[in-house]
Amino acid sequence: MSISTASKALNNTGRMGDETRERVKRAAAEIGFRPNALAKGLLSNRTFTIGLLTNDTYGRFTLPVMAGITEALVDHGVSVFLCTIEDDPALGKVHVDAMLDKHVDGIIASGKRIDRRLPVDLSNLPVPVIYAFTEGAPGSVTFCADDYQGAALAVEWLQGLGRRRIAHVTGPESFVSVRERAKAYRDLAGDELPVLYGMWSEAWGHEAVARLWSMDGAKPDAIFCGNDQIARAIVDALRERGVRVPEDVSVVGFDNWEIVAAQTRPPLTTVDMNLKALGREAGLTVLALAEGRDVEPGIRTLPCELIVRQSCGGSPDR
Repeated sequence: MSISTASKALNNTGRMGDETRERVKRAAAEIGFRPNALAKGLLSNRTFTIGLLTNDTYGRFTLPVMAGITEALVDHGVSVFLCTIEDDPALGKVHVDAMLDKHVDGIIASGKRIDRRLPVDLSNLPVPVIYAFTEGAPGSVTFCADDYQGAALAVEWLQGLGRRRIAHVTGPESFVSVRERAKAYRDLAGDELPVLYGMWSEAWGHEAVARLWSMDGAKPDAIFCGNDQIARAIVDALRERGVRVPEDVSVVGFDNWEIVAAQTRPPLTTVDMNLKALGREAGLTVLALAEGRDVEPGIRTLPCELIVRQSCGGSPDR
């Protein structure tokens, strides 16, 4: 066969019979042929690589985002390079310069919270930049989870179980995500009980239960928590008081951090932010920009999902 026929078969382009295309691919596999990625990049003016930049060194949020990005891009022959910068602007600039030196087709910035930018300037770069779970620059494309909708799922589920005195224990009020979740809680559950703001820690979960049980009046019959660490601690603190979960008090977390949620006793019902799906959307969007397609800028919120386990009672089909 001619070189052009073989090229078309291997790149799934051109018009030819399925049998011919499969014969070329079989022959390529038998001799261990691999296309020259460098030559292919020179012809297309692309390197088929994407840079992922993050200050989430623990990986709680970035790793599922990266899994989604990789899943979205692998079938397009695109690889992802992860660079962690902590909160160091100088280190951030080093990594950005290295990505540009490698001629990445685009950069995805990800972080630990949606209302803080990474400590490095990503404006006016010669490649497209997408933001996922971090604050984006003006006029950029930014992906984040719908915290209000996720919190509403949790509160509505508890109300559907017949819970009427629902408490909300969450993280620092300075977080936009905390305020969005608290707003959904207030809109649906009212203001009979105060929102308890604190730290993202198990120690705060124990302290919050002590505060709730020291208040006058009837005790909560459900507690909606701002993250899974707080929720796990609340389950433990209730057990220490002889309060049964979920018979006496239903508990719902937020994040679906499986290493925490699945090991809670009983296993924790929680809101999943669908970070993997968020990563897939970010990956496909940066690919579209790299290919020169038009993409409307703005903030795009993706829906959350309630993962029902045993800590609240009920079942997925109620």
